[in-house]
Amino acid sequence: MAIEVAIKKKIGNFCLDVAFSAGEEMFALLGASGCGKSMTLKCIAGIETPDEGKIILNGRTLFDSEKKINLIPQKRKVGYMFQDYALFPNMTVEKNIMAGMGRKPQKEIVQDYIRRFRLEGLEHHLPRQLSGGQKQRVALARMMASQPEILLLDEPLSALDSFLKWQVEEELQDLLSEIGKTVLFVSHSRDEVYHLCDRICVLDKGHIETVQEKKEFFANPVTRAAARISGCRNIVPAKRLSEHQLDVPDWGICFELEKEIPENTTFVGVRAHYIDVSTDLAEAKNSSVMQTDRLLEQQFESELVLKYSTETMSLRILMDKEKAEQFAQHEQLRITIPEHALLLLHA
Repeated sequence: MAIEVAIKKKIGNFCLDVAFSAGEEMFALLGASGCGKSMTLKCIAGIETPDEGKIILNGRTLFDSEKKINLIPQKRKVGYMFQDYALFPNMTVEKNIMAGMGRKPQKEIVQDYIRRFRLEGLEHHLPRQLSGGQKQRVALARMMASQPEILLLDEPLSALDSFLKWQVEEELQDLLSEIGKTVLFVSHSRDEVYHLCDRICVLDKGHIETVQEKKEFFANPVTRAAARISGCRNIVPAKRLSEHQLDVPDWGICFELEKEIPENTTFVGVRAHYIDVSTDLAEAKNSSVMQTDRLLEQQFESELVLKYSTETMSLRILMDKEKAEQFAQHEQLRITIPEHALLLLHA
């Protein structure tokens, strides 16, 4: 089972231009608000119509601008779960599930979905009587009752508080692994996609930045936008001087690397946990002496903020609170960035 998408759609000054394919997997569309994630799902579901392109699901053409094909949502066999689950407020759990089954829902099939999604005892409850996790299971059961070939989940965890989100996330992971279908999962949370998804497609301003396996994406994002959305706090301009030399003025370092530097490298990044800090100011390779700017205390650790000069961008370093407080007492510190921790990025 697979979906292929290659579409364009313009709304005002915003232009969506995406092309990707996904198999039987949890495929994330990750990006900031307004980047085109939800619009992409709506085009697949038939709620919005692309200006051009095509959408093919398991060999069936859902949309093709050249061939004038545009199936109505009811014929697409697509399950779409909205952010707020969109349950019918005046219908019981049982009737909500029946609503996904067409004109002649069969009682025994409804009971099977109630059992599969662990909703026994809740059949006659209204949505307002359910917890967030229970609402999500009802929405999934209703969606699966329509026998879709693909599931589209539009930020299904965004309305939940942090404690409930952990519980619902675990339930969702178990349910989706049992279902075994292609799932497109929209989110702006890197934690959600790391816990749930297999591959990650990063969108930025309507365009795809990168598509990578989950672990590869977090270890080695390839663009500035991808690194930023992956959680990298330190991203600055860089100039490639040679195959193995890279100048980074904001950090006061001219890196000498063993690996070859790609010609399109225009930015570098380093994660806030991977920077070595020392009070020893003696010169060292791939390092710089920086000024201590401030200490930002967080719940479980602290962020030490350094600057190479007053005109350069800050370098942020995360460490345990006690160590950060000791370093913050020094006006100057030497930072060293290991080669393996340096992200070589392009725009």
